[in-house]
Amino acid sequence: MQAWSDSPDAVATESMTSAKIVIAGGFGVGKTTAVEAISEIPAIRTESWMTAAAAQIDRLDPGIDKVTTTVAMDFGRVTIDEALVLYLFGTPGQPRFWPMWDDLVRGAVGALVLVDTNHLENSFAAVNYFENDADVPWIVCVNLFHGVATHELSEVREALTLPPHVPLIAADIRSARNVAQALLTVVDHAAKQAVG
Repeated sequence: MQAWSDSPDAVATESMTSAKIVIAGGFGVGKTTAVEAISEIPAIRTESWMTAAAAQIDRLDPGIDKVTTTVAMDFGRVTIDEALVLYLFGTPGQPRFWPMWDDLVRGAVGALVLVDTNHLENSFAAVNYFENDADVPWIVCVNLFHGVATHELSEVREALTLPPHVPLIAADIRSARNVAQALLTVVDHAAKQAVG
């Protein structure tokens, strides 16, 4: 039996909607940073130290100075307004963890695919996954490391061979405001896809 109440808190809770958003991309693109930048709860991270034992499995570009990697997922939550709460799931970027993506994407309303133009080749697998293997609306966001755009978005679209219907934006994902804008773009794109 459901309990009813006329208190303002109960009314707000009854009308609130939640949605799952996946933040995906290659290794070191900023998925964990994006979740941590905006989550209103302490982000749940499954980071593990990278060791010499994994060097043969996780081949890293010498220019990447990361010492940890996500081994399962990142999780965070953000309340957009009184009617919408987003639950954020960051995917692991290492190829050996890609089989987990199907489970993380299940039930999502959309996905934010982060790319790093300094290591664009690391983004091809994520773009391919959402274009061919996932059934959720998705957008691509160029992470502006240090707040600087190194390439025009039209060049990035061409390099990734993004279909015209996939939105492409740029943001410095260290900023909660920028992450919020990117997430709202995902929600907006997903709503348009649902109607269209």
